[in-house]
Amino acid sequence: MAAPESLAHTLDLPCEPIRGDAAAFEAWCARYGFRSLPASPEAVAGFLVAEAEAGRAASTIGRRLAAIKYAHKLVRQPDPTEDEAVRATMKGIRRKVGTAPDQKAAATADVLMAMLMRTPDTLTGKRDRALLALGFAGAFRRSELVALDVSDLREDPEGLRVLVRRSKVDQEGAGFEKATPHGRFIRPVALLRDWLETAGITEGPIFRPVSRSGRVRMTMRGTNPACLTTQAVADIVKRYATAAGLDASTFGAHSLRACYITTAAERGADLARIMDQSGHRDTRTVVSYIRRVNAFKSRSGSGFL
Repeated sequence: MAAPESLAHTLDLPCEPIRGDAAAFEAWCARYGFRSLPASPEAVAGFLVAEAEAGRAASTIGRRLAAIKYAHKLVRQPDPTEDEAVRATMKGIRRKVGTAPDQKAAATADVLMAMLMRTPDTLTGKRDRALLALGFAGAFRRSELVALDVSDLREDPEGLRVLVRRSKVDQEGAGFEKATPHGRFIRPVALLRDWLETAGITEGPIFRPVSRSGRVRMTMRGTNPACLTTQAVADIVKRYATAAGLDASTFGAHSLRACYITTAAERGADLARIMDQSGHRDTRTVVSYIRRVNAFKSRSGSGFL
């Protein structure tokens, strides 16, 4: 079967910004006589250079590269973004343009999508997809993520109810639930189920180490159940931030919470609902995100400057 010739129009890409990235590449290819799908490494490298010369941020270019990768993955075509020439081009762009992302741009669902698209089709990749998606959807702290147990999950027609048994703000261990909807784009519930089913995890810790041979570690020393460390969560976030063309030094495990809060504020969610999901008790922290996102919305001088 012949491969489709269009990235943005033929493929069901997961969200509008990613479709826009694919459309930008497709338009560039049409202008200069290149095929966009399957694309050659030369076309991809040329597009990256053109984007850098047009003044695009390194984070934007990295996200567009991830969209090209994902489109080829969907139709099972060779991935041109893995070519050494493309890698070298992107590396040079990071050095020249700089990778320190705008704080708002670094903490949005669009960037998370770019990170998810860089996860491999392996057991480790499935775990990482589930961790990133659930961590974002629930605005989880990393300590909350690694402590999650299969018994903490409650099925609901609209998604999952996730019980947080102990948290930084719940030292008494009373526990509270975080509602996680199925979603249409990131689909955290589906990604979590895929990980659990593939790994064969039916009880105990949800997020566990995977050996180099691709086996899930069920226990650590003795008979203690295996689970990821909080540092491992931070390392996973940084790894995929780098893969998405972002500066890993500006990312950490807290970025998943920041990502959720920023995106929710950007889309008009009220303070109480955001805090209900994130588990924040101090309004000042959440308000700082909302102010940053809304810095130019309804600005006092908008009507006369």
